[in-house]
Amino acid sequence: MSKLAIVYFSASNKTHLMAEAIAEGASQVVDVKVELLRIVTDQIVKGVWQNPEIIAKLNQADAIVFGSPTYMGGVAGEFKLFIDAASEVWFKQGWKDKIAAGFTHSSCLSGDKQGTLLSLAINAAQHGMIWVNVGDLPSHFLGKDDGVNRLGSFLGVMGQGSVMSGVEGKLELDPGDYLTAFRFGQRIAEATQRWGKVE
Repeated sequence: MSKLAIVYFSASNKTHLMAEAIAEGASQVVDVKVELLRIVTDQIVKGVWQNPEIIAKLNQADAIVFGSPTYMGGVAGEFKLFIDAASEVWFKQGWKDKIAAGFTHSSCLSGDKQGTLLSLAINAAQHGMIWVNVGDLPSHFLGKDDGVNRLGSFLGVMGQGSVMSGVEGKLELDPGDYLTAFRFGQRIAEATQRWGKVE
């Protein structure tokens, strides 16, 4: 059984919906257990993120997917505090050779989301992790209209939409972003299983 953890911060719940879609996709792969680990402001005490239970769960995971909304061209401050707190794991290289991936969401089409994905990928590289990219061409290149990778991101999954979008007050992801995240979850789970079989 492979363990996949999705650790993320979400203020408006759009990034949370992306995390759920990734988890749903990963759960379609046999013998993969997925756990959502949400960073919340209550875990920040005197400017320091603290939650040893989340760190312990990440230490036990075979793969870690990092997610944050894009604020001002980078990760949310709450998520950056988590990254900084995990430097104790970095010092021991406790996540070395684990599978890693990342995702982000913003309200603008660009919103400089690439800056967030670069930050997540660099963090994973510093931990010695193995980064998984999106692996899907934008569907319109293939003459399809399902919206897969509609934003043309390859380093990690990007989502975009107003925090007010949805029907009757219910938050929803763009259907293409949902499908992209779902497929990304499957890809990460499959990569985790392949990596785990290497002797």
